[in-house]
Amino acid sequence: MDIHQRLATSGIVIPELLLPKAGTDLQKWAVIACDQCTQDYAYWEAVKKLVGASPSTLNLILPEIFLAEPQGAGTTTRIAAIHDTMAAYLSQGLLVPCERGAVYIERKTPFHEQRHGLMLCIDLELYDWKPEARSLIRSTEGTVEERLPPRMAVRRNAVLETSHILLLIDDEDDALLTTLGECAKQAEPLYTTELSMHSGAVSGWLLNQEADWAYLAEALERLAARSGNRYGGASDAPFLFAVGDGNHSLASAKAIWLEYKAAHSGEKDLAKHPARYALVEIENLYDAGITFEPIHRVIFGASLANVSAALAALPAFSSRAVASREELVVLVGDAACERNRLGLVSGGSYLLVESEHQGLAIDTLQPLLDAFIASNAAYSIDYIHGEDNLFQISQGGAVGLFLPPIDKRSLFKTVAKRGILPRKSFSMGEAKEKRFYLECRKLF
Repeated sequence: MDIHQRLATSGIVIPELLLPKAGTDLQKWAVIACDQCTQDYAYWEAVKKLVGASPSTLNLILPEIFLAEPQGAGTTTRIAAIHDTMAAYLSQGLLVPCERGAVYIERKTPFHEQRHGLMLCIDLELYDWKPEARSLIRSTEGTVEERLPPRMAVRRNAVLETSHILLLIDDEDDALLTTLGECAKQAEPLYTTELSMHSGAVSGWLLNQEADWAYLAEALERLAARSGNRYGGASDAPFLFAVGDGNHSLASAKAIWLEYKAAHSGEKDLAKHPARYALVEIENLYDAGITFEPIHRVIFGASLANVSAALAALPAFSSRAVASREELVVLVGDAACERNRLGLVSGGSYLLVESEHQGLAIDTLQPLLDAFIASNAAYSIDYIHGEDNLFQISQGGAVGLFLPPIDKRSLFKTVAKRGILPRKSFSMGEAKEKRFYLECRKLF
């Protein structure tokens, strides 16, 4: 079995990436994940102003903030412009092919000095986002299916792919990425740049030697082989990759591949078509630069009293007012408390909510919120990354739900045992730590 066949059994393909040609302003080129700052038009306006007429991945993505706009001509026009820009960037020679290889990545953020990753492609045939799936590559959170069609529309017939998807490996020894990093950094980086909007910096090095790929294959085989005993029984299906960020983008990529495969059944080389694969960054769960943060909720159109009354259905519910944001943050984050806690915030009011439930607080919370939103057409919900963002939005009269953190160390075992978590259960770091689009790959 050659090295590429070995990698394929672990769901991996070494990509042929495209990067902006020399002289491109990478700080303007690289843009944060499309699902960030979904209530902050000022952020996206600032990015648009910074980019100006320069080449940028801003012109290759559909920021999720615009999904709140009425569907129809607006979204259709945006997606058509994205496809036109992709074609133009290729025809103009703006994107230059790299030698085939994975890319070792080091990212600096405002909160961590360094985070490590590996950019490559995964086989969508070995990934499934459905709750009952026990695939090699597994979703970690529930998928909001109504959020897939716009992302599918962007990917459908797109000639390029750029990615903010992060997959996690469970490498407690932190050997794989550390070793590959030492090999990669013997050469000059492919790219290095500061990131816009005070989001840190990123550098990438090409890994194009078969010896590097062989080490990668061996390490992934070892992690997959031990996963059954580590998370359950030896007969359990191998569980190698957990989706850390980009659940909806990866689910959309899978849907488009299934769609394309069905429409082109029997065609020569269909099994090798680029749409079968998705560009991702692999990171280690135990990387010191990765923290898990809760994804908070904010409800529009309802009062603090309305939301508090809806949450009274939580097991052994109780609530009390607290004096300040600071006090609420400390109480919700108290790991020694045996009860589940969350905060309700609106204007200058703060409530501490407690309940009793074995498991994640979000398990019982999300169904109540879904029912509450469905009860009144005036109500709507959004999912917010970052404590500051939540409290800022809640000052305007919306009701914020401030959620407790999740222990990242239990992620693989929890998903292997119970299946996916409720949608939007956790975030890998704060908003500014999210992946920026930078590398590209041909899709068609």
